[in-house]
Amino acid sequence: MEILHTILVFLHIVGAAALLGGWLATFKTPTVGLFQFIGAWVQLVTGILLVGLNEMGDGSVNHVKIAVKLVILIVILVAAWIGRRKVKNNEPVSVGIAHTVGGLTLVNIALAVFW
Repeated sequence: MEILHTILVFLHIVGAAALLGGWLATFKTPTVGLFQFIGAWVQLVTGILLVGLNEMGDGSVNHVKIAVKLVILIVILVAAWIGRRKVKNNEPVSVGIAHTVGGLTLVNIALAVFW
C-alpha cells in the first residue's frame, strides 16, 4: 500500500505542476493548454484515490479541507474544459478563464501546504 500511496502522491504533484507550469508559461498571452486540462484530471483522480487510501488505512482525513480543495478543483476543471473547448474551436480564451485555472491551482497548492 505504501508504494501505491507514493506513486499517487507523485502523480498528484505532477498534475499540479502541469496546471501551474502551463499557466506560468503562457502568463503574458493567457490560454489553457492541453497539459493543464490533463493535469486537472490527474489531480482529481489521484486526489480521490489518495483520500480513499487514507480512509482505508489508519490515516486521519480532514474532510473539511478535502471538501474545500475538491470544490476549488472542480472550478479549475470546468475553467480548463471551457478554455480547451475555445482553443479547439479557434476562439480566444478569455484572460479570466486562463487565470482562473492558474490562480486557483496556486490557491489549492497553498491550501495543501499550509492547512
